[in-house]
Amino acid sequence: MTTSRRILGALAAAGAAALVLSGCVAKADVAAGASFDVSSTDSACDVSGATAKSGTLVFDVKNTSGQTSEFYLLAEDGLRIVGEVENIAPAASRTLTVVAQPGTYYTLCKPGMIGDGVGKSEFTVTGDRVAVTGEDAEQKQKAVDLYAAFVKDQVGQLVPAVDALVAAYESGDDETARTLFPQTRAFYERIEPVAEALGDLDPRIDYREVDAVAEGLDWTGFHRIEKDLWVPAQDALNADGETPAWQDWAPSTPEERAGYGDQLIADTQELYDYVHSKDFTTALDDQGIGGISNGAIALLDEVATGKISGEEDWWSGTDLYDFAANVEGSKMAFSLVQDFAEAQGAEGKKLVGEIEDGYAALEAALAKHGSLTDGFVNYSQLTEDDKREFTDLINALAEPLSQLTGTVLD
Repeated sequence: MTTSRRILGALAAAGAAALVLSGCVAKADVAAGASFDVSSTDSACDVSGATAKSGTLVFDVKNTSGQTSEFYLLAEDGLRIVGEVENIAPAASRTLTVVAQPGTYYTLCKPGMIGDGVGKSEFTVTGDRVAVTGEDAEQKQKAVDLYAAFVKDQVGQLVPAVDALVAAYESGDDETARTLFPQTRAFYERIEPVAEALGDLDPRIDYREVDAVAEGLDWTGFHRIEKDLWVPAQDALNADGETPAWQDWAPSTPEERAGYGDQLIADTQELYDYVHSKDFTTALDDQGIGGISNGAIALLDEVATGKISGEEDWWSGTDLYDFAANVEGSKMAFSLVQDFAEAQGAEGKKLVGEIEDGYAALEAALAKHGSLTDGFVNYSQLTEDDKREFTDLINALAEPLSQLTGTVLD
């Protein structure tokens, strides 16, 4: 969260593969497809097959666990959701039907509807691409539905990640907490504008000290914990470059740590409850694909206004983790609406190509400094040339990306 905080009605990161994966198709173009039985248990996600021809695929999911479960078909990157069924009660069955294009996918079950899930397995689709037709409005609604599934998945993984971070923080295991801190934040950063749209929830979770002080708010959340984990030097300054780091601040006592940790858990649970509510569904439907497109732009703005300057994770220097997660979220939002842009003809196709090139260049520059999986270098290790390169690439991507919403709504 940066000083230039926005209360957005726009949407955040999108979480689906290209819309053709589950859009409407002409009956004549759909292969006969195949049906698969899925058994969701507390520790496994057994699918009756691992390969299929492109076309309509049906997954009959039986929940034999003791918890309410979910079933996902994920794209090759393991993040984008192609299709999902949720709220499968114990002993109940649900069916997922998707139109799958050739490619590599993964199946996954999530008993309890939180965490990383169980039984993640590769699923391969071969054959020819399926031609997409059907009503534009129906395909757009599918895009919104898949975005909602991605947000729920990210928040579902955020909940146990925050629990683990807080457990380490409250127990005084700072080494473990410092390791968990940037990885936990990645789930939040991919969908940050969702929390920003909820009034004071994002400030409680993600305000920096200088922002909270400026607005007269109690300072809680990730960055309060961060300062305890990376105690600044006595002569250090806050992110505003003016205020002494120790002014009106001291390392938290064990009792204070318990309070801040428990507050972050409660606020994260509030976010989880919201994204599983009817209010969230209504908000997404009202925004439509224009909101998703605006979310792609908003997340890139988050990079430009905070992460690239090193102001976000001021004490830990883990800004590149936030940077990468924002970019992932932005790119997935774009991927969800790019078909609608391309459908506008030559200019739409040109715009999509420019945006794809922009993301590729930005990802390549980030990869020189690490990854979310293996870790990034500390922000302090970036040279001025590195920062200038990132700034130039962000500006180059922002220009065509700013045209996206107008194009997809044409």
